[in-house]
Amino acid sequence: MTNSTPVLPSRAPLPELWKRSLIAVLGLGSAFAAALFSTVTREAGNVGTTAVLAGASLLLSVWVGITTVPYLARRVVSGARWQDAFDFEVTRAGMIYVLATLLIGVAALNTANNLLYLIVSAMLAAVLISGVCSSLALGHLELKVALPRHVFAGETTSGSLDLGNSKRWIPSFSVSVVPPKARKQKEHWRAERSTFGFPPSRPPERQWLRLTDWKIRRVPDLPVAPSVFRGSLHFALIPPRSSVKADLDLRFERRGLYRQDAFALVTAFPFGLLVKRRRIELAHELIVYPAIDSTAEVSRILPLLAGEDQSLHAGAGQDLLRIRPYVPGDSARHVDWKATAKSGALKVREFARDEETRVRIVFDNPEPGQVSQNAYESGVQLAASLAWHYAATRSQVSFVSAGFGPSSDVWGFLRHLALVQPAANTLILHGLPETGEYSVIVTAQPDASIPSALRAASHICRL
Repeated sequence: MTNSTPVLPSRAPLPELWKRSLIAVLGLGSAFAAALFSTVTREAGNVGTTAVLAGASLLLSVWVGITTVPYLARRVVSGARWQDAFDFEVTRAGMIYVLATLLIGVAALNTANNLLYLIVSAMLAAVLISGVCSSLALGHLELKVALPRHVFAGETTSGSLDLGNSKRWIPSFSVSVVPPKARKQKEHWRAERSTFGFPPSRPPERQWLRLTDWKIRRVPDLPVAPSVFRGSLHFALIPPRSSVKADLDLRFERRGLYRQDAFALVTAFPFGLLVKRRRIELAHELIVYPAIDSTAEVSRILPLLAGEDQSLHAGAGQDLLRIRPYVPGDSARHVDWKATAKSGALKVREFARDEETRVRIVFDNPEPGQVSQNAYESGVQLAASLAWHYAATRSQVSFVSAGFGPSSDVWGFLRHLALVQPAANTLILHGLPETGEYSVIVTAQPDASIPSALRAASHICRL
């Protein structure tokens, strides 16, 4: 009977919501109080204090509007459409523009000049127009992603992004496809078994009392797989009811699983004051196979393998295998008279069999800590390179590993090698059946632990 570790449900981020709400209330209350006091100081004739208080009121209001209102709106309003409406960032040019608007607004309040009020209204309208135009630019856009089916580590491959505009009359300008914002790694509560000992300062064997206890702590969630798309693609114009396509260059330095859960469309159109962002949920997974490389190790092994597997069989082929002493039953056509004259004994020529030798590639996955990480990755790459070579040059080849095979599917074997990690109790050499195949074994086990019958008809590649 196994003891399962209970996992407590994750806690909702209420503290952040309450903190933002409190900041909004305090900020708006302070802005209201500053506006009231500015009216009092204006009636008293204190122009400097009035300007300071009025500017502080406007500055607090804008600060709350930029930092707090979008967050609260995203939490309160449901639906992806409304969440996208509040997902924006203020650029550096936008910050300068807002400060200039505040200064002109303070001047308008102090001088009561109607022209300054009109200028402030026009400047605020430009901010509103910027938000509306950016929302229109990102609206009704559809993204399609095409990824290659087979990808090897260390090689550059190509994909494509297709961005379509389904709007009837309105084009979209200056839209970029970027990775989504990185989300914070979440944590959850987990209860674990522990032991309560008293006195706590003494070692366990000297404690008076020891009871089974539970300990609750916060642990981070499992790390997510690396993303597929890390760059940025810019589309200057997407005409209405049409689409534009761009090539995507992909290169992955390490094998493994890569996952892309979403993409983001961003634009600073039309004035560059706000950067509007829209998240598109579009999940893709990509398996990156180990690198296939003609390294010095692979180049050294292949000629040895060619000689070893050919020496296993003799037959009526065209290639001379060896010259050996005559035995009854040998054909007189194969007598080598020159070797017979030199040795004084009857010698015959033996030829290699023309038929193809069946080859079996075996990856013996080691246990964790048995080899270094670099040696392990080199072994995985060696197994993948040998499998790729023999699959391209032989018609009879099979692949075996812990949890895979025997199978002749080279793509399945490469997929297995792309995701394999060291694991305990995965040794398979003693369970390999004798099939008459010539085995190429990638292992970290010493020769003494490999069965002699298997070792006699195989080539051992050390991790």
